[in-house]
Amino acid sequence: MPVPARAVVFDVDGVLVDSYDAHMRSWLLMGREHGLAITEEEFASTFGQTSREIIARFWGSELSPQDVEALDARKEAIYRDLIRERFPAMDGAVELIDALADAGFRLAVGSSGPPANVELTLDRLGRASRFTAVVTGRDVTRGKPDPQVFQIAAERLRVPPARCIVVEDAPVGIVAARAAGMASVALVGTVAADRLAAADLVVRSLRELDAGQLAALLDRAP
Repeated sequence: MPVPARAVVFDVDGVLVDSYDAHMRSWLLMGREHGLAITEEEFASTFGQTSREIIARFWGSELSPQDVEALDARKEAIYRDLIRERFPAMDGAVELIDALADAGFRLAVGSSGPPANVELTLDRLGRASRFTAVVTGRDVTRGKPDPQVFQIAAERLRVPPARCIVVEDAPVGIVAARAAGMASVALVGTVAADRLAAADLVVRSLRELDAGQLAALLDRAP
């Protein structure tokens, strides 16, 4: 009897790429270009907000949509320059991707980030060919905690949501996974473990995960 399809959907920031520092530096550098002295503490307080929300906070809410779009694009360009120069792969990401693919898992990315950021991450990891589906901010109209990004990933993978596991580092991502009917693994990083307790499994490193463990998680998930 064939084994039912299994899939893992990875978030990108904080899961495949250790991007916190580069995102922070990109906001600080763009702020300086505009005469704004954004501090590390102020950036930390924006965690979980969209780029447009951060722009409204520091540049004001009276900007035109065109100005907001230009600032957003500039910030992301600075970010890509920073990680292109020295790519901060998450420890264990490449090994886990290979192990899961070799074990027959279908893999997807489910990120609300810009397509260029996701493409650069997969390119620098050298594992783009391992992913059957890639969902980015261009594909969704509703951000997490709405489950849309993960629902689209499951559709493209052709795997039922109940046979998918989401790997996330943010509470809103765990909520989105649950709403999509998927199991979830929380990777502790920027967010404290107690805020990720709603996940089916909480780990502090991707090296704590393997194919057998994730298969067992799917098999026992309701």
